[in-house]
Amino acid sequence: MKLSEIKEHLSTAEAVNFRLADGSYVPEHFHVTEVGEVQKKFIDCGGTVRAETVVNFQLWDANDYDHRLKPAKLLNIIKLSEEVLNIGDHEIEVEYQGDTIGKYNLGHDGTDFMLKAKKTDCLAQDSCGVPKEEASKEEEASCCTPGGGCC
Repeated sequence: MKLSEIKEHLSTAEAVNFRLADGSYVPEHFHVTEVGEVQKKFIDCGGTVRAETVVNFQLWDANDYDHRLKPAKLLNIIKLSEEVLNIGDHEIEVEYQGDTIGKYNLGHDGTDFMLKAKKTDCLAQDSCGVPKEEASKEEEASCCTPGGGCC
């Protein structure tokens, strides 16, 4: 989800709820302690130089049990960060403390914001010799494709 999309969702939202991939919710008394732009420059294992820019939100589960972040307040925090930091319309990455600091992609299901698990991947599979995973015969047989005879 891009920054423009969260602003759109917040403009009509009644509440700000973040749900984790396991279905549990970030406690409703959380704080957004940071909104920023993170730039990463790196080289992959195939030697290609790459750059990535994300908007970073950090959620903190505080002991302030009376706190409830309202959509308008989060919109104001975002607008201020855009003005002061000149943040662009990039994908959002959310940091949230579990056993360690987790980084999540952000989605929306029509009501709640979804913290979606991120995964590592090799960006240079053609260069570094990682074999492509092939679908098993069972997966191919169970796949319903036009002319596949399963429907």
